[in-house]
Amino acid sequence: MADQGAAMCEQLIKAVNVMMDAETSQIYRLEALKFCEEFKETSAFCVPCGLQLADKAQPAVVRHFGLQILEHVIKFRWNNMQQQEKVQLKECAMQLLSKGTHSILEEESHIKDVLSRITVEMIKREWPQHWPDMLKEMEALTSQGEAQTELVMLILLRLAEDVITFQTLPTQRRRDIQHTLTQNMESIFSFMMAILHVNVEDYRKLKSSAGHELKARAHCRVAVATLNTLAGYIDWVSLVYITSGNCHLLEMLCLLLSEPDLQLEAAECLLIAISRKGKLEDRKPFMLLFDDVAIHYILSGAQSADGLAICKKSPESQAVQVVERRYIFLKRLCQVLCALGGQLCSLVGSDVEVEVPANLSKYMEAILAFTTHSSQFLKSSTLATWGSLFRHETLSKEAVVVEMAIKYLRASMTNLIKTGFPSRDDSPSCGYSRVDFDSDEDFNLFFNSFRAQQGEVVRIACRIVPLEAFQIAAEWLQYQIASPIDTGDTTSKSAEGLCSLLSPSVVQWDAMTVFMECMVAQIFKNLEEEKLPIDQSMELLQAVLNYETKDPLILSCVLTNVSALFPFVTRRQHFLPQVLYKLFKAVTFEVGQDNKAPRTRAVKNVRRHACSSIIKICRDYPQFILPCFDMFYNHVKKLFSSDASLTHMEKCSLMEALVLISNQFKDFAKQKAFLDELMASVVAEWTSEEIRHVLSDPAVFLSFVGADQVVTEQSKDTDTTGLNRGRLSFCLYAMLGVVKRARWPADLEEAKAGGFVAGYTTAGAPIYRNPCTAHFLVLLPNLLLLIRTHNSLYMPGNMARLSETFTKAHEVMDAEKNVVLGLSQHLLDIYDSPVYRTNLERMQGFFTTLYDNCFHVLGSAGQSLQQEFYTISGLAEEINRSAFFSLDHVPDHRLRPMIRVFLRQLVLSCPQEYYDSLLCPLLGPLFAYMQQRLNVKWQVINQRTSVNGEDEEEEEVCQDSQVTQEMLEEQLVRLLTREVLDLLSVSCISKKVPEPAANKEEIEEDDMMMDSVQTAAPAQPTDELTELGKCLMKHENIYMTLLTLSFTSLSWKDTTNCHRTASMVCWTLLRQVVGGNLLPEAVTWFYTSVLRALQVHGQHEVCNSTLSQLAMLIYENLRPRYMELRAVMTQIPNISVEALDQYDHRLMDPNAQKVGDKKRKDQFKKLIAGTVGKALCQQFRKEVHIRNLPSLFKKPKPDKDVLNTETLGLAALFSPENNTL
Repeated sequence: MADQGAAMCEQLIKAVNVMMDAETSQIYRLEALKFCEEFKETSAFCVPCGLQLADKAQPAVVRHFGLQILEHVIKFRWNNMQQQEKVQLKECAMQLLSKGTHSILEEESHIKDVLSRITVEMIKREWPQHWPDMLKEMEALTSQGEAQTELVMLILLRLAEDVITFQTLPTQRRRDIQHTLTQNMESIFSFMMAILHVNVEDYRKLKSSAGHELKARAHCRVAVATLNTLAGYIDWVSLVYITSGNCHLLEMLCLLLSEPDLQLEAAECLLIAISRKGKLEDRKPFMLLFDDVAIHYILSGAQSADGLAICKKSPESQAVQVVERRYIFLKRLCQVLCALGGQLCSLVGSDVEVEVPANLSKYMEAILAFTTHSSQFLKSSTLATWGSLFRHETLSKEAVVVEMAIKYLRASMTNLIKTGFPSRDDSPSCGYSRVDFDSDEDFNLFFNSFRAQQGEVVRIACRIVPLEAFQIAAEWLQYQIASPIDTGDTTSKSAEGLCSLLSPSVVQWDAMTVFMECMVAQIFKNLEEEKLPIDQSMELLQAVLNYETKDPLILSCVLTNVSALFPFVTRRQHFLPQVLYKLFKAVTFEVGQDNKAPRTRAVKNVRRHACSSIIKICRDYPQFILPCFDMFYNHVKKLFSSDASLTHMEKCSLMEALVLISNQFKDFAKQKAFLDELMASVVAEWTSEEIRHVLSDPAVFLSFVGADQVVTEQSKDTDTTGLNRGRLSFCLYAMLGVVKRARWPADLEEAKAGGFVAGYTTAGAPIYRNPCTAHFLVLLPNLLLLIRTHNSLYMPGNMARLSETFTKAHEVMDAEKNVVLGLSQHLLDIYDSPVYRTNLERMQGFFTTLYDNCFHVLGSAGQSLQQEFYTISGLAEEINRSAFFSLDHVPDHRLRPMIRVFLRQLVLSCPQEYYDSLLCPLLGPLFAYMQQRLNVKWQVINQRTSVNGEDEEEEEVCQDSQVTQEMLEEQLVRLLTREVLDLLSVSCISKKVPEPAANKEEIEEDDMMMDSVQTAAPAQPTDELTELGKCLMKHENIYMTLLTLSFTSLSWKDTTNCHRTASMVCWTLLRQVVGGNLLPEAVTWFYTSVLRALQVHGQHEVCNSTLSQLAMLIYENLRPRYMELRAVMTQIPNISVEALDQYDHRLMDPNAQKVGDKKRKDQFKKLIAGTVGKALCQQFRKEVHIRNLPSLFKKPKPDKDVLNTETLGLAALFSPENNTL
């Protein structure tokens, strides 16, 4: 036997060397791997060979493999081993810990890791019941030297991770071990603290004495391991151990912050400790860290690390690089200070009596030092803490905090400036950004969210010191106006001497504008009228209005400042004409005299920005603008008639602004006369014979817009077809602007006086009339015609009419593709390039906007016209004939706007009396159609994923574009599915808001100790049916469609939709008919749909919990009447029929003993566990089975799982006195 074993070992060593040799060919490597794996699975020589290979005379890779063999034996063969073999293996493992390794500094870390794993795997199977002295044996090991002490620390850490953090073992074993750890925690903690103390002391003594460097490094290594282990325990042990002895542990950690080799690990521990939640009373001792000494240690640690965080790349060069370990330490310290702030904000002003710390200002200076650091990441880490301090009811009133708010606002003047791109070297932040971000795009995304958070904190600080904030903003704005424009080294590509997005002037103006916007909003909320700095703000505004620039990016910031300061104008009426003049001038902004060149994105943005500002002012201050209406209207007329080359969107924006002001006439006749005049040309154009002919025939329509013509890029189709597209776009934009904005007065008396009330409903509610109704009714027939024609463009015959230039005219535009696929846009060059688009892109844009706007108009009509829209005769048939025409050919990306923009709005604004006449005839057939359509699409997707799995090998590598196309199609199906189910839930489900939970901070610590905290779903979903839902319920066919759609959708591959539908929709719908006479087949189908969904989505915790909840509701409510459900249950793989009988007995027998909710849920989850599908990564994994041991808590029930084949006198199995060896 021994010879056989030795020969086997030789072969294994060869195989391992073949695997690890870089020169080996793939075939040999696979052969060797297969040989090794088969040996682990089948050989009887595993233990002797494993031990022989693990001998420390062997090379590290061979030893590692030997130890892996032993680990494999323990994990997968332990349950079948004899007691004697187990004892032997345990003794050998202890021998390996004691004598099987090289010295602490020489030994490879992967060897230490696998040794600790072997021991932990045995502990998980035998401690405490069969190995009561495990902790004593570990303690004894530490007396043998540094290497053993480090191994013991690794074992304790891994044990805590497996049992507490990852919970990778069965519940009863986990509870046994957790309970025993908790019972022994005092001794474990003092043991770790003692080891840390001794090793730190020895390290400090020896590190500076010559000749003892290696010994010092060994002690240092042990101290690091101990700190890492402490970090694994501090997270969950009772707070008492952390704060005992006047916070001895925290004090020790603070002292270690000044030790360069231990500071990072000490900071990690400190951070975990200070971030603890729990009872406020238990957290009170944390306030000791506001002591001068503790703050001093934290600050001096930060200062020395900051000095060492940057070093020169080489002695000659000026370039610098970041020293990563020091920088990570700085991040941890910053987080420590922020966590301290969190404790401060929770404790001060709570029921626990805690004073405001005396040196609060010193603490805030420390945080401010991080806020003003060059690293953008460190700056951003402090924001939440500033927000909490400035928001805090007690602290925000402290003089030192008020003073700090001003300092913070001054610091944010620098922090709001976008600098620090990793690819550049124009600021000290760039070096740090290269460590934190992979690319400029990555940094850009981060900075945008960082700036949004900064804005929030600036707003909060402005509430505390509104006037000082105004002063800062005013100085900054005046400084920007006085400064000459600096284009920097990155000028615009499109025009000489213009800035790019990264030019110094642009980033400065941009930052100042953000600050100004945040400040003005707060100053009006937080200052009394008489204290407002009106005169000063008017001076500022005057300076902004006088400021002239030809740079579009800077002009954009100037316009934002005008809008921001506008609320002050309402106190000084005479400024209004100047403001309007400035905005109107920007509407027609051009960079040069020659306005033939294509405009850049930046120029277009300025013009669009000016239009938006005008609309915003008219929307928010219509009453104030009313006196200037005639001046405004005349100016718009003049612009329209002159050759100012306004785009349709710009023209319609100005019309929209006029409509907003006209709402203030509060006189129906006057407003209608104005709208008649405004819309005259649009109505004439849209209702003309020519346009009607174009809109009613797809072939004529395609020819009218030029989609059937071949166009080359040189022969720009600026001629008639381009103008024709413009005519249609303009009519729709104008229609939308008027329908969206025209309104009757909100006040009933004013509406009556102005002639807006046409009558009253039977319930006595007023029926209003909208001054734009007459125009809408005239325009509607051709609008519906256009929608019908547009839907028919996708028919094969009409697709064939598209010329080769425009074959892809109906496909998703590139920009939209990126949005659907979640790809980021390259933002940095976008403003510079002219908005030059190919003919195909123009055509795609035209079709997309046209289609969207048609539905925007219809969606807004319901909201704006209300009764007058819903009473249009035959509206349901008209919509059916147009919007629902030829849906089979309409692609998914076109159906989304129809559902979201039109149908959703239609449902939300429809008065109850039109549910039967309008919504039921529309929604019934639509849901039936969508259910069928989506089901087919999802089947295709499911087949695609299952086929690919099997035929992967034979298939040629797909083209990138093909893969992208498939991903796009799948994602569009997913998004359309969500739109449809959102429409279903908006129509049928009225959401109830759940009660707010108790203070999160106060979650009991002990819950964490006993069991993992799981967020339980509510016992019964609380959603009810809406009135529309009840109306749809009366039609059996519609109702069955809704049920079929929602239950079928559960197993489509979209977890978001599955969770939402299972938690909010399915039971709310099904509950309505539980008492009725459902067919047994239907009940079975509903139930199996949920189980099928569990098979698809069960591996995701969130879906698993909602689906199990839904299955239980159906089973408990319907099982008493439908025996068929039991038949379904018996088909579940591995179900225990006994447990099922027991569950049914409790459910059906009124006299049976009832169990608690949580227990019932757990029992039911166990019953249906066989249906839960496994994630792909779990499917081929070998199962580890850990058996339960006799219970620690109460007399064990006879349990099949106990090792009943062996003698039960196992308590002594692992005791050191065991003499059986």
